Amino acid sequence: MKLYHTVRSKSGAFSFLVHRKSFRMTFILLAACLIVAIISTGLGEIVISPLDVIRSIFGVGADDHAMVIQKIRLPRIIVALLVGASLAAAGAILQGIIRNPLSSPDIMGVTGGASVGAVTFLTYFLGTLSIRWLPVAAMLGAAVVSIVLYTLAWKKGITPVRLVLVGVGMAALMSAATTMMIVFSPTNDPAQVYLWLTGSVYASNWENVLTVLPWTMVLLPLTFLMARHVNIGQLGDDLAASAGSAVERNRLILLLISVALAGSAVSVAGGVGFVGLIAPHMARKLVGSSFENVLPVAALLGGTLVMLADLVGRTLFLPLDIPVGVFTSAIGAPFFIYLLYARRNS
Repeated sequence: MKLYHTVRSKSGAFSFLVHRKSFRMTFILLAACLIVAIISTGLGEIVISPLDVIRSIFGVGADDHAMVIQKIRLPRIIVALLVGASLAAAGAILQGIIRNPLSSPDIMGVTGGASVGAVTFLTYFLGTLSIRWLPVAAMLGAAVVSIVLYTLAWKKGITPVRLVLVGVGMAALMSAATTMMIVFSPTNDPAQVYLWLTGSVYASNWENVLTVLPWTMVLLPLTFLMARHVNIGQLGDDLAASAGSAVERNRLILLLISVALAGSAVSVAGGVGFVGLIAPHMARKLVGSSFENVLPVAALLGGTLVMLADLVGRTLFLPLDIPVGVFTSAIGAPFFIYLLYARRNS
């Protein structure tokens, strides 16, 4: 047991084992994430050294650097980090409670529901309501789809297989609904809708940061505290129930957390795909399958992945700014095909 460190609340309500390798890996990834953020903040049409970036962040840099970093680049980098971490955590939760490695918010239809809500707002209500209502519309769309998903999958309890099948159907339905709204849009220029659907952190500001930050900061620790329920659920519903776990209640709570994380991320960055699929798999390769080890590593990997995708999109094709979702999909789609091939006999 020297490989593990026990964390337990005084009341005993929360307890879990943290592998020392996972602890080290988390700090390594945290350092790597900070390095990527600093380097990414300094790169662009105006190149700023990492030291000058750090000075500007702390308010002691040159005035021209402060304008570029604090007003333009830093909010964008933070949004990319938070969006990636939220989507990765949402994917890890879904894969844990459904016990299916192919699960993720976009594949299960949660991201699609948020997209429908956002596209509905952009298409029909943008002229009458403030753009600040966009996150609300996206979260409502994700919530509605999740309720429908849970209701349709219910038959004397939720089974992972039924939840996946209904989720795939809901994702297809949401994609069709989104396309229909774009085709019949009363506006003549749907470019803004297409950009949002692809997934982009372009023109992110501090208001976008404040939109997603509270959800990430509250829900990630809450998910970590529920890690043992995810772990025991891996044994199957019958064994988990016999061990004293309220299977359905915990699954519903974790599903709602996943929805909130994905909805808040999609509300500010659009349909960034496959992050919730890739990051948890990478995390399990690094630290094993125990959920309390997977969650922080997956979140850091997801945030770093989206920051790197955004860095490539806005620096390698100047003066064009390629949406971040193009690069995450370019990585994620082949990875999804690989997973399907690897599990073809399962």
